[in-house]
Amino acid sequence: MNRTDGAKRYEKFIKKDSAAKNAETRAMLDGASAAKRKPPRIYDAPAQAKPKPAPARQNPGISQSIRRTSPKDKAAYRAPVSAILKRRSMFSADAIPPDARNVIAEFDKILQSVFPANGRQLASLPKNINALSHALTDERGKRRRGYMNAPETLSAYVRYFSWWNIVRFTRLFANFEKDAFALSDGDACLDVGSGPLTAVIALWLSRPELRNKKLTWYCMDISQASLALGEDLYFSIAARVPPSDKNAAPHWNIVRIKGELGEPIRQKASLIVCADMLNELRETDARSDEIRAKQYASSLLSYAAKKCDLLVIEPGVPSAARIISLMRDTLLKKNMTIVSPCPHADACPMNGYRAHTGSASKWCNFAFSTEDAPPSLLKLSKDAKLPKTRAVVSFLFARNAFESGSVKAVRGCTDEAPKTKSTEFPIRIVSDAITLPGRASGHYACSPLGLTLAVPASGSPLFSGDSIAVGTLGNPARLPKDEKTGASVIRI
Repeated sequence: MNRTDGAKRYEKFIKKDSAAKNAETRAMLDGASAAKRKPPRIYDAPAQAKPKPAPARQNPGISQSIRRTSPKDKAAYRAPVSAILKRRSMFSADAIPPDARNVIAEFDKILQSVFPANGRQLASLPKNINALSHALTDERGKRRRGYMNAPETLSAYVRYFSWWNIVRFTRLFANFEKDAFALSDGDACLDVGSGPLTAVIALWLSRPELRNKKLTWYCMDISQASLALGEDLYFSIAARVPPSDKNAAPHWNIVRIKGELGEPIRQKASLIVCADMLNELRETDARSDEIRAKQYASSLLSYAAKKCDLLVIEPGVPSAARIISLMRDTLLKKNMTIVSPCPHADACPMNGYRAHTGSASKWCNFAFSTEDAPPSLLKLSKDAKLPKTRAVVSFLFARNAFESGSVKAVRGCTDEAPKTKSTEFPIRIVSDAITLPGRASGHYACSPLGLTLAVPASGSPLFSGDSIAVGTLGNPARLPKDEKTGASVIRI
């Protein structure tokens, strides 16, 4: 166990960043001109991409897919309309704090100040990124275990993959409920498979209320080089985006743990994060998905305090969604409650099982358009021949303790559940828009009825990840069915 002297490392970046900041950045830190200056619009969609009237910025630019269905089921999409009572976005860019947007936009410049690369190294960066992408996907079998210790690989990873993950994670974390992370001063947190502390950095940027907390983060990874770089990067960003409470510690305490899942830590964790790690463990684990999911869930929960949140994030691919769905089953059997994204605690209708074995069945994943991502990141993606039009994620946010018996009230759905009335029916939008018969448009969704087809009838567009509560549906058995999938059709 390697406990670093965080105070000295942080002071280094305070001095370094103070010398480098221009007048605009200094004004952002002390708040002098915040009211006069418009936040940078790094996530804004082009004006023509926004519907009128427009909801809060969410997922602009995602195109529809055409689904061919028999004309005889057109009547299903003219069913009575259920009123939308509540709606919450999963990826609204407006939820990201303004000071964090500037850091996300200039992440490459901040990284260069912490981890400098010369002109020759930067020129070869796109090629190295492309090679690493293959090593992480279709050429996984050739990748050595300690690949992140190689300087050129680490540089490619943090300059591209970490940056994209910060874009994904900040959008996701910022849109969780206001009190989603019930952490107190003195709590310990664990980031398993931390790499260059990407999830820790994303939480600092996206959740200003947590910056004021005195937390200890155990960051665990098999690559010491990656952890060391991540710690420096975190301190540099924390110096630029400080806590709002002047009496709070300037940064969290970081404890680097060189090791893998199962390595002991000194304290039980009140928050456990595991991001983009389980898909890598799968490469060297020949056991069935069911066995692996149970083992991963048990191993992660072995670190849990009596009251603990567990956040698992994976790429939005079928194999990852399958593991997450199976872990969900295990956690529910352990009497945990799903905070997000599930609107119910019944069997998962998008568990990725058949998709994982090669057919066209559905798996749970959520996406938003990347057209408003940082321009430098989009250019880097293009130069690396890895253009990205959508950011996709599968995830599970669970909790093992609740106040006031809310678990029993609506077990399995706390995104809105503790405040939800019995007359409200929860729906989670899962897909992009699809074209339906009769010029209708709809979205596959998840609800207490299982797989659901939500058809917007009000003219207000829906987006992947939206959490919606609608009025009572009457007798669910009388709802029309989608001929292709058998999903209940709900017009909203």
